[in-house]
Amino acid sequence: MKHTYSVQGMSCQGCKNHVEKVLGEVKNVSKVTVDLEKASATIEMNEHVPIETLQEALKKDGGHYSFYPKEEAHTASCCGNHSEKTSKEKRKKQGTGVFYCPMHCEGDKTYNEPGDCPVCGMDLVEEQSISSSKETVYTCPMHPEVEKDEPGDCPICGMELVPKAPDVSAEEKNYRALKRKFWIALAFTLPIFLIAMSEMLHNNPLYGIADLKYWNWIQFSLSIPVVFYATWMFFERAYKSIKTWNLNMFTLIGIGAGIAWIFSVVGMLFPNIFPDQFKTESGTVHVYFESATVILTLVLFGQLLEARAHSKTNSAVKELLKLAPNKAIRVVDGNEEEIAIEKINIGDILRVKPGDKIPVDGKVTEGESSIDESMITGEPVPVEKQKGDTVNSGTINGNQSFLMEAEKVGSDTLLSQIVTMVNNASRSKAPIQKLADKVSAYFVPIVVLISLVTFIVWAIWGPSPAYVYALVNAIAVLIIACPCALGLATPMSVMVGVGKGAKSGVLIKNAEALETMLKVTTLIVDKTGTLTEGKPTVEKVVVTEKDIPEEEALKYLVSINSNSEHPLANATVTYGKEKGIKPESTKDFNSVTGKGVEGTVNGKKVKLGNQKLFENASVNFSESIQKEASDYQAQGKTISYLAVDDNVVAFVVISDKIKESSKKAIQQLHKKGIEVIMLTGDNENTAKAIANELGIDGFKAQMLPEDKLNEVERLQNEGKTVAMAGDGINDAPALAKSNVGIAMGTGTDVAIESAAITLVKGDMHGIVKARTLSEKVMKNIKQNLFFALIYNTLGIPVAAGVLFPVFGLLLSPMIAALAMSFSSVSVIANALRLRTVAVE
Repeated sequence: MKHTYSVQGMSCQGCKNHVEKVLGEVKNVSKVTVDLEKASATIEMNEHVPIETLQEALKKDGGHYSFYPKEEAHTASCCGNHSEKTSKEKRKKQGTGVFYCPMHCEGDKTYNEPGDCPVCGMDLVEEQSISSSKETVYTCPMHPEVEKDEPGDCPICGMELVPKAPDVSAEEKNYRALKRKFWIALAFTLPIFLIAMSEMLHNNPLYGIADLKYWNWIQFSLSIPVVFYATWMFFERAYKSIKTWNLNMFTLIGIGAGIAWIFSVVGMLFPNIFPDQFKTESGTVHVYFESATVILTLVLFGQLLEARAHSKTNSAVKELLKLAPNKAIRVVDGNEEEIAIEKINIGDILRVKPGDKIPVDGKVTEGESSIDESMITGEPVPVEKQKGDTVNSGTINGNQSFLMEAEKVGSDTLLSQIVTMVNNASRSKAPIQKLADKVSAYFVPIVVLISLVTFIVWAIWGPSPAYVYALVNAIAVLIIACPCALGLATPMSVMVGVGKGAKSGVLIKNAEALETMLKVTTLIVDKTGTLTEGKPTVEKVVVTEKDIPEEEALKYLVSINSNSEHPLANATVTYGKEKGIKPESTKDFNSVTGKGVEGTVNGKKVKLGNQKLFENASVNFSESIQKEASDYQAQGKTISYLAVDDNVVAFVVISDKIKESSKKAIQQLHKKGIEVIMLTGDNENTAKAIANELGIDGFKAQMLPEDKLNEVERLQNEGKTVAMAGDGINDAPALAKSNVGIAMGTGTDVAIESAAITLVKGDMHGIVKARTLSEKVMKNIKQNLFFALIYNTLGIPVAAGVLFPVFGLLLSPMIAALAMSFSSVSVIANALRLRTVAVE
């Protein structure tokens, strides 16, 4: 049996996969299919499963999903205004409403609200994105209760409404809350620490004021706000981790600091149950309120530093978000009006004034200007734009005004897609992280075991007071261990590296591609649009049949190509229009992938394409025509043959300028040990001319899409790691099959969708940037993993007391807490260095 349910609360592909997994594990459920866009789940069951069981499974897992029968979806939508308002208010309060674990404990799973990761206990991080929360609200300076969605005048006093200051992000709120708690913890911990340390003074002056047992009570009182308010969240996370058996850093902190504090309270209330080893000369039990509170305060300080450092790891996305304008000038019937960016529709005519940000993606319809695209492409030189050229949201206009037509708005703009891709890539896992995940899975139980062994060893063989040494060293072992430093090592580097790539015009779809790029040994490149500009122009049309005038040949060319969207076809149509040729209607049109087009024009059977199109056809193809065409091909020109009624009557000479960056980029790739091979659908002579000019290692011509795919497979079977760079639909299969697909941002959506890396500018230099970025990020990850592993490898034995027999050195739990806190911060700080590396 099959049932369809509505699922609300899913915000990404990770949520979809998570819901499918959780529901799929329910007894008698055979198959689950979740549709993210429709917010529905279709469940196939061996036996009927009550909806309460399914709801309980999602609730027990800790997800924030609403699950109910599909027929009840209408009921939910009836309250649409209320829900929409509530959702909008929630977004305003907490930012984008998408939160994830910085250690990616649950893959790319996200949450709707801020909180703690149910696995590692760390604070969830808010995703930075262009969302409806960016909507500008206008208010009156004199009457702040007045709020409107668009500019205007205050209905009360008539003053002009001004944009309302944006709400503080959840990230900033969390930082402020931690900062407030830290100062409270510090204020109460400092006197506890001073009281405890006064015992080291000769003739302690505090004992002249009150006996030691009363000072113990004062320490206890001062510790309550620290334990039960400022740092209580650590104990909550520790309890949750033990309850769910997702043992983590807070498990160790909770056990270590908790034991110290509870031991002190029990020792203060019931001193007689403890042996003399634990007692002072006055008969009171040694208390460790200062150890517990100092440890907790130092861990809180570490969390505070981490929160501030986290805010810098996604700084690249934040800078991209700043590029997104919140208003635009729309031109309607010659009149200009200022509107919110959300109200722009496709087809609207917008005016962009000097120095303004381009509001959406579109094309210039009137005027010309220079556009600064450095924030998206990474190239510092402004690009000249004129009528018909495309412009992208977030780029900055120069010193001239122009009109543009909106073609992509909202989430479809290039800027929005870049932000989305960066966010998704930042949440993905690199294969190298599997090592850290495996170690982390056994880390906490092993540390607890080492702590117990430490206690036993010191209690049996330690010097007097043995039990005191045993307790202190066991706590130090628990506190100094830092699984989060290990967990943060990879994701922090990936997040910063992906952001750095976005600022340099290199968009990484996932962390795996970033890691695999370093292993690439062979790069396959397409010719048109990759090595060349991808803007072919017709140089001439050579008519080979004397009985057909040039004008008639042009009419066949323009007519048959008017039905094709291929760049070569567009070049031919443009050339014909410049000659004043009007296309005739075409019947039975057919596009033969990788070969050309065919159809019927004015009752004549017309074929236009490369030589492969005519191989299996009975077409009159003389050697003299091929020889004349080959002379042009030897110059790197592309030739398309025109046949009318099985007789070749003309050929078109098309040129496509080689990109200036191609030759230099290939030389740089050679220095990095990468072999470059060109696969093109063009003819042998043209391919050879291009390959020789650029110094390419090898080439194959007249390649169909399946041929490129087979070549990728062949090279992979030889043990090579293959990257494929292309920009057309015919490149998509090979892009998907290669180890790393690289799409030119100037290419088709299909190619970009099939690729793991997209180059915004769309030139070969971007491949060099991608390789360099991969080298830098992987080196940084290995450094982080080394820091984390060596830290724990050395720190835990030192805390256990291995240096005591030889050097007489022990590690105070308070020093251990300080070291533990700074270990995570050091990993994040090392990752942040990627922001300053050069990837040119």
